[in-house]
Amino acid sequence: MRCCTRPARAAFFACLAAGTVAARAEPDAGGAGFFGDGHWRVAVSPYSLHFSPSAEHKPVRAVALERQYPDTWLWGGSYFTNSFGQSSGFVYFGQRNSVVLFPPQLYTQWTAGLMYGYRGRYQEKVPLNSNGFSPGLLLSLGWAFDPRFSAQINLLGTAGLMLQLSYDWR
Repeated sequence: MRCCTRPARAAFFACLAAGTVAARAEPDAGGAGFFGDGHWRVAVSPYSLHFSPSAEHKPVRAVALERQYPDTWLWGGSYFTNSFGQSSGFVYFGQRNSVVLFPPQLYTQWTAGLMYGYRGRYQEKVPLNSNGFSPGLLLSLGWAFDPRFSAQINLLGTAGLMLQLSYDWR
């Protein structure tokens, strides 16, 4: 499995770079504010794939709520069970962009923030962990099936991939 992940990760990062660098920025919302113009997104993650499966690994499930703005910025939070069955959370901000020269349904998304949940004997499984708190970064590639429903693949660092399905309240 490991031999197949390097080309997949390289292609994934190339798509992310192309989308982020050459993104089609939407017009600014004109200072709409924290809860102003924009919409809410709810997301669930029913399946994750580990690059290096282990007998210790448990199924990873997640639910998230995000606030999306017309200028492509977003913020949100997620509750999930980590790979070792521990209840965890992630609060974040980020950006979602269409990928230039591809159908407008294809998008990239990045989120960065603070993660909590890798504790005890698993605290060394994520970098820069201090008492269960660590920085988090998700890079994603997605497809919007219509204005409300989309699916994306999230890269979980060097650990694996997560499928995410989301619904937008517009």
